[in-house]
Amino acid sequence: MKKITIAWLYPELMSTYGDRGNIICLKKRCQWRNIDCEIKELNVGFDAEELKKADFIFMGGAQDRQQKIVSQDLTKKSKILKDMIESDVPGLYICGALQFLGKYYKESDGSIIECLDIIDLYTENPGIGTERLIGNVAIESEINGKIESLIGFENHGGRTFIGKQIMPLGRVIVGNGNNGIDKTEGAIYKKSYCSYLHGPILPKNPFFADLLIEQTLKKKYKNGFFLKPLNEEIELMARKSIADRLGIKV
Repeated sequence: MKKITIAWLYPELMSTYGDRGNIICLKKRCQWRNIDCEIKELNVGFDAEELKKADFIFMGGAQDRQQKIVSQDLTKKSKILKDMIESDVPGLYICGALQFLGKYYKESDGSIIECLDIIDLYTENPGIGTERLIGNVAIESEINGKIESLIGFENHGGRTFIGKQIMPLGRVIVGNGNNGIDKTEGAIYKKSYCSYLHGPILPKNPFFADLLIEQTLKKKYKNGFFLKPLNEEIELMARKSIADRLGIKV
């Protein structure tokens, strides 16, 4: 039996807007294929050696207060996390986690929070007088060589800007994306996928979940690995219902 180990970073603090649903989705889609999926919940003060054992990394979003607590702890383990990302360990980083991987976060009062500087991006919160970027969102993204629509929900005050050499996860069809200006959403670096899409993103886009599982297995077992198809009738009906409300085709 194949097995993958998922490191879930800070589930007690970083799991807003249903982000834990991504973990549930990954585990169930593995189980349905007879793949053993172990979830390691790594909270504040965790032993960095536990992170090294992971085949896949997940981190969700949170509010500013929780993010400051996490920042103090995660900074101590940043070298290990960076080494894993640079060595193509797959991962999914949502909202606040996306911001952590960048260069800095500029708060509405102008103060600068230094981030992990793993990915060439930065985030600024324009503060009072500007609207949060909230609502349903759809993007076009290339998944397994095909252009697919990813759908989700965004709710963030920060505006993220990615470097010229960084690929976005997708281009905005409906909604705001990273900053409401340049039509980018998320970022892809190595095998790390970053996004503002809550919802959560994976149950709404099961083919994306399968891409992450497949990449994790290929990395661990050093060979080609293709997942057997699942009956996705219910998932596809749910996607169509959301897409119809957004006025797009899936």
